[in-house]
Amino acid sequence: MNRISTKYIFVTGGVTSSLGKGIIAASLGKLLTSRGYKVTIQKLDPYINIDPGTMNPYEHGECYVTSDGAETDLDLGHYERFLANKTSQANNVTTGSIYQTVIDKERKGDYLGKTVQIIPHITDEIKRRIKILGDTGEFDFVITEIGGTVGDIESLPYIEAVRQIKWEMQSSAIYIHLTLIPYLSAAGELKTKPTQHSVKTLLESGIQPDILVCRTEHPLTENIKQKIALFCNVEKEAVIESMDAKSIYEVPLLMQKENLDKVVLKKLNIKDTADVQLEKWNNFLFKLNNPKKEVNIGLVGKYIKLKDSYKSICEAFIHSGTEKDCKVNIKWIHAEELSEENVNQSLKDLNGVLVAPGFGDRGIEGKINAIKYVRENNIPFFGICLGMQCAVIEFARNVLKMPEANSTEMNPNTDQPVIDIMEDQKNVSNKGGTMRLGEYNCTLEKNSYSFAAYKNINIQERHRHRYEFNNKYFDSYNTSGMHCVGKNPENNLVEIIEIPDHPWFVGVQFHPEYSSNVLNPHPLFNSFIEACITNKKWKITIKIL
Repeated sequence: MNRISTKYIFVTGGVTSSLGKGIIAASLGKLLTSRGYKVTIQKLDPYINIDPGTMNPYEHGECYVTSDGAETDLDLGHYERFLANKTSQANNVTTGSIYQTVIDKERKGDYLGKTVQIIPHITDEIKRRIKILGDTGEFDFVITEIGGTVGDIESLPYIEAVRQIKWEMQSSAIYIHLTLIPYLSAAGELKTKPTQHSVKTLLESGIQPDILVCRTEHPLTENIKQKIALFCNVEKEAVIESMDAKSIYEVPLLMQKENLDKVVLKKLNIKDTADVQLEKWNNFLFKLNNPKKEVNIGLVGKYIKLKDSYKSICEAFIHSGTEKDCKVNIKWIHAEELSEENVNQSLKDLNGVLVAPGFGDRGIEGKINAIKYVRENNIPFFGICLGMQCAVIEFARNVLKMPEANSTEMNPNTDQPVIDIMEDQKNVSNKGGTMRLGEYNCTLEKNSYSFAAYKNINIQERHRHRYEFNNKYFDSYNTSGMHCVGKNPENNLVEIIEIPDHPWFVGVQFHPEYSSNVLNPHPLFNSFIEACITNKKWKITIKIL
């Protein structure tokens, strides 16, 4: 198809947070890519942190890492999973990074003689960041999600910046406003006033939305759509119903039914009669809703009270479970509550266990107890980042007979540091953005579970860590039953450990969950699910016998 000049679509939200701006943006992106367009999505986050890398997962949910090493908002994970396109540092902008750039320029004298102000200096920097992706010439559409809600103090500079962009670009930019239509059970009806007030607040900032996406628990009648259109100055066809869905992956189809993509193209004066190609997506949804098998997998972590802390892992389970015609039931297990006394009761009925990533010593002993149990009882095990490191520690203590084995992260003075801080991290003092981040190479041994999964010797995966396997103990592990089957070819860092005499025991230093998406489930998650299915069949056979 013929390329078009880059168009900008801005997505704002009102009334309340957590309406799903990211999912709507990703769904629209999916519909446009399915028409053959090149689309990217970026997130403008109003918090003052430079990035979410130093934020507690309970505060912000998962910190998602891009291939070029940016620590970003979890919404970027949705963007990649829906579009199957990699994001970058340019796809996530925070208020902290904006102010840091402007202040650095001021210190260097770039504004010499001028008073540095919100307008134009902060807003100009926001506009520059918004246009970075469009200026590459790679994309037909840049969808920009603005975090928070309209009226928030923190969001005001972003709202002003996108107002200016629309003024500058005229017909090459449009606004989509996501709002809530609540249902009052006492009155037995949907209420449009919150939406009206939200749009009014947006208008006070100089922005007239072109399209309204209305979150609702009940269908919007034609009368309600007409009322919203009349009071909010939008066309009736531009009032889009967004009903609650069983799965986020159904939302693109709901938006297609509401003609969101067609309305967007019309507003941008793009004539397009192409059919949306969603056959593979529909096949995925059919398999998702009609599983033939079922497995129970324990997720051992210390942030399980907020499920979004492990969002990418959960979605990777959905992708690979669907690939294997299998429903994955996750049992959430708090690492701090696992002891030698209760681990059997907590894990005995599971078909597999994943020990999640994390930082710090809280819950470590619980993770180690879980790993010891699954290793000794032949339950499939998958350890990610800290989960892999805990597997190394457990093996040292209970197989290599090194009772004091530990990570220097947990005990800096341990005499048996089987996990140690990376050499280039020893002199790092700043915590933010200084870990080993982003995509690195890994070379696999052919006789391994990992090679069987990837079907390739050379792979690339994303990382987020400061500590590594201590190669001083390399031979001890390899001769005692835990093999180091994946290494970084540049610095010999151990990336993957396995126990070949176990039904499936794999620990990885990297984060495979980040690169799993709907149409390309991650091979390691695929292999792990297969092992869990086999484990379930084996347990059923044993019970019968």
